[in-house]
Amino acid sequence: MSIDSGHGSGREPRITLTHNEDGTWTARDLEVEVSAQGKTRDEALENLDAVVDAIENDGGHEPTEEELRELGIDPDENTPGRGELPDVLK
Repeated sequence: MSIDSGHGSGREPRITLTHNEDGTWTARDLEVEVSAQGKTRDEALENLDAVVDAIENDGGHEPTEEELRELGIDPDENTPGRGELPDVLK
């Protein structure tokens, strides 16, 4: 299924919609290669638009130390390669 979701990037989006077994919907942008879910088709598409907008505009940047602290994360205590991976990531 191809839907014009209005990303506004000048490209023609190619989007698939899947109705999942649990009743939710998954929208996938085949060009950007990202997915989003929602309780309805419209919600899935709106969530996908938000993800694509973040990627194409200001999303995807490494957080600053200030942004991490605002989220309650101490950058000095959370650096790559420190300690062992949690079991879920092994």
